Amino acid sequence: MAKYLLLKHYRGAPASVNDVSMDKWTPAEVEAHMAYMNNFAKKLEGTGEYVDSQALTPGGMWVRYDGEGKPPLTDGPFAETKDLIAGWMIIDVDSQQRAIELAGELSAAPGAGGKPIHEWLEVRPFLNCHEPVSE
Repeated sequence: MAKYLLLKHYRGAPASVNDVSMDKWTPAEVEAHMAYMNNFAKKLEGTGEYVDSQALTPGGMWVRYDGEGKPPLTDGPFAETKDLIAGWMIIDVDSQQRAIELAGELSAAPGAGGKPIHEWLEVRPFLNCHEPVSE
């Protein structure tokens, strides 16, 4: 088994087929999208391939260690990841091909008009410290 990150983007990836930003969807469209995502996760729980998933808000902050006392934080400038990363799902599957298959299915979540988004998902394997890194 190998873990993969299925990374959803707000922007930065190639445009999806149904390229209407979520802030323009109706409440029913958002609800249908979230139901699809939850049902997909439940299906993977049943096969033992689900690890975790989270949706992210666009907000965020930078934090760093700056010696003793309160760490400084700022609202930017960001590398714009708060505008890019919408959420993720972690899966644990038998092969890269299975990760690609599941990412393709997740890409079909409904969006505006109830039509599948056909969004691009970034599929990244977790680093296994016992294997060499390959690109």
